[in-house]
Amino acid sequence: MPTTLAPASRTELLRLLAPCGLYCGGCLAFAGGPIRNHARALRDLLGSNFDAYARRMESMNPVLCHYQDFSRLLEFLSLGTCKGCRDGGCLLGNCGARACALQRGIDFCGLCPDFPCADPGLPEGLVERWRKNGELLRDKGPTAFLDLVRCRPRYP
Repeated sequence: MPTTLAPASRTELLRLLAPCGLYCGGCLAFAGGPIRNHARALRDLLGSNFDAYARRMESMNPVLCHYQDFSRLLEFLSLGTCKGCRDGGCLLGNCGARACALQRGIDFCGLCPDFPCADPGLPEGLVERWRKNGELLRDKGPTAFLDLVRCRPRYP
């Protein structure tokens, strides 16, 4: 990952960042995201015949007896078809942040004059993350926030 990232366009910001501040671009389900891209690259490097090789080699390296499970997981990670929250791909289902942002005409909750609101419409486990992301978005601006979240693990 480069240490200096090119400035993101508004279109890219809106594609990669959800209104709540989650980094859609780093999600395992995101189309064209690094998890999907790396999983595809690894799958392609191993090739379609590696399963037979793993079976032959498992007596020398027992970890290879788990290759079929790994291969199924790798295939799942390589699918990545979600285009992000703003394109109707929110995996949370019951999130109210997108609808609220649309109604208020804002791009991100952290830029709303009423942030933080009493009910962000998010599952309880995400409320604290929403608050921290919103504060960072407000304080640093969306471009700097994107640069920050691109460089940290998506699943802390």
